[in-house]
Amino acid sequence: MKILIVDDQRLMREGLATIIGLEAGMEVVGTAVDGRDAYTKVQEWRPDVVLMDIRMPGMDGVEGSELILKHFPDTKVLILTTFDDAELIMRVLENGVHGYLLKDMPSEAIISAIHTVYNGGTVLQPDITALLLKEFKKMSEWNPDKAHPLNKIQPDGLELLTEREKEVLALLGQGLNNKEMADLLFITEGTMKNHVSNLIAKLGLRDRTQAAVFSVRHSI
Repeated sequence: MKILIVDDQRLMREGLATIIGLEAGMEVVGTAVDGRDAYTKVQEWRPDVVLMDIRMPGMDGVEGSELILKHFPDTKVLILTTFDDAELIMRVLENGVHGYLLKDMPSEAIISAIHTVYNGGTVLQPDITALLLKEFKKMSEWNPDKAHPLNKIQPDGLELLTEREKEVLALLGQGLNNKEMADLLFITEGTMKNHVSNLIAKLGLRDRTQAAVFSVRHSI
């Protein structure tokens, strides 16, 4: 498994390289200092997984991830971030990254997350994602200019949803899980899973996280 580490802080790059380099079956093929540098090195080394810092001078992790995923869609991108980056995390989740990790997570959690995304999974911390959604909603309420411009018109695909699916989409935007939503709407968890799958398909989204971001962005 080939891994590229992207961070503007040398100490973070070297620390992660040391931790990952000790793991059997993992190889750090290189490091990069910003999104543009990361894209260039992905072209050269074709890593399987990119650990991408989100806030960097030059090209940040949002733009870097978007560029990499556009041209190298098989590459897995795992974001390294702090909770203070709420708006940026929302943007990269929309761009299709494969998850995020808080920088203060223990090394074994980072290694586990790399394995997860390498094997096709997604790494999201539900409690943190729920907090991020609430934080972004507050930010949009305090400063409507930061809200997505499509708030004022009907987003593509929304007209395809049933009234029940719109209700589910609104609850996703609150960061609720399937059981919590099912209890609120007095339906079974299985039925709720079907509603979530259907609305994700109709909106052309990748997963429930993108659906939650969509809901917050468009004030559903």
